[in-house]
Amino acid sequence: MINRKRKHYPDLFKRHPANPILKASMWPYPTNSVFNPGVADLDDETLLLVRVEDRRGFSHFTVARSRNGIDHWEIEREPALSPEPKDHPEEVWGIEDPRIVYLDEAEEWAITYTAFSSGGPLVSLATTKDFKTFKRLGPVMPPEDKDAALFPKRFGERWLMLHRPVPVSQLGAHIWLSYSPDLKHWGDHGILIEARRGGWWDANKIGLGPPPLRTSEGWLILYHGVRQTAAGCLYRLGLALLDLEVPSRVLRRSDEWVFGPEMAYERAGDVADVVFPCGWILDRKGKIRLYYGAADTSIALAIGELDQILDYVLSCPKPESQPLHCFL
Repeated sequence: MINRKRKHYPDLFKRHPANPILKASMWPYPTNSVFNPGVADLDDETLLLVRVEDRRGFSHFTVARSRNGIDHWEIEREPALSPEPKDHPEEVWGIEDPRIVYLDEAEEWAITYTAFSSGGPLVSLATTKDFKTFKRLGPVMPPEDKDAALFPKRFGERWLMLHRPVPVSQLGAHIWLSYSPDLKHWGDHGILIEARRGGWWDANKIGLGPPPLRTSEGWLILYHGVRQTAAGCLYRLGLALLDLEVPSRVLRRSDEWVFGPEMAYERAGDVADVVFPCGWILDRKGKIRLYYGAADTSIALAIGELDQILDYVLSCPKPESQPLHCFL
């Protein structure tokens, strides 16, 4: 891989002029806010599995569909997936932030999401073939854990998952990598990308954005960093690149954040100064459509050129050190 001079692009991800593309006022039933959707590319349409927060403060998932992924959304009149605390007590306070990948081997979609249990948030997993019926696999990580997504394929005999546990010591929340033979039992846990310390934009707490995206240069990772300011938390996004064959090897990581809250719909809302993506789509023209929650209130869209994004991330520094585990 060639070392390149650091590249700078003014806007790797450009906001769509129709933003926000989905708002609570568009919903067919009463709700407080809509945000943080998982995304599935169904060839002839884009499907969003939207996190919908009701007026109690609990969340569920509803499907919205669009031919062009921008407008004319068809929003289902009933939730697609709701908490079932009687059979799944880990969902007693709602389900949040779905991330969707298609598993070719299983010929179905896998959805990692946060189940909000009385013991804290944890990672749960469900599968579906049609986004109408779902099979819950239940919790796959204990509290406190969030921001999880699968890789869409096995490596050797095992599945891989990125996630973000929070230690009791609160000495930093990092992106971890774990391995499973069956999508249910997970082990060989290790830190993959560490939150930086000090004055960095991604100091102390980071988390995965959309699922990893396979490219010719490696698995592209978009992650959020949370900066504590006098006015509260500030969520911005950065990039990393993982080795295609051995994803536990981090090839590049951006020093700079590449996308952050600037517009009014991102700066003001239920939670101010937040851009939070859970899904993206790479189309046949090499454009990435990034769907993100804006201020925990609405859903917005940004467009990026994959060639530009890869050119930028390949010019970013190599990590000074690699994680201690490399099990592949």
